[in-house]
Amino acid sequence: MDDLPSRFLPVPATVVVGPGDLLLEPGTDEVGLLGYSGPMPLGYYKDSARTATTFRTIDGVRYAIPGDHATLDPDGAIRFLGRSSGVINTGGEKVHPQEVEDALLAHPDVTDCAVVGVPDPTWGESVAAVVASPAAPAVSELQDWVRRTLAGYKVPRRVVVVEQLPRTPTGKLEVARARAMLTGSGTSQPA
Repeated sequence: MDDLPSRFLPVPATVVVGPGDLLLEPGTDEVGLLGYSGPMPLGYYKDSARTATTFRTIDGVRYAIPGDHATLDPDGAIRFLGRSSGVINTGGEKVHPQEVEDALLAHPDVTDCAVVGVPDPTWGESVAAVVASPAAPAVSELQDWVRRTLAGYKVPRRVVVVEQLPRTPTGKLEVARARAMLTGSGTSQPA
């Protein structure tokens, strides 16, 4: 899992900002927001509230903090967890899709996956996954695999196994099509 694209070594101007605008130290396992202190715009045109949220001065240094969730590994590498807009809120618990995707991609039969939130009448949203696998493992096997390393509320409640994920010609995931696969009829089953 350490060689997945979600883990990278940052340039010196990159930080992870925790609650209260504290700069996080490597190895704390605390989730924060990615910040960068290099060249940046003065702010958003005629939007002072958004400017104040995105561009902050911490300990005398101005950072751009666009809303990317991350942690700092003990070796100083940043593990990207996803954007604020992509975080799944299931019963008040926050689930970062990248964390669940990393767990699924560690399964030997999974070649690609996408994790999204889908509407849930009880929890608001539930975790769901579209998994690409030529071996077509059972949904329960994939759920048990994720449960080995992540908390139960992070285990996908719905899983659709396909041969290939819907991607554009440039390789970008078509999130709307993946979500439609999970909310429509298909080879999914509840956890």
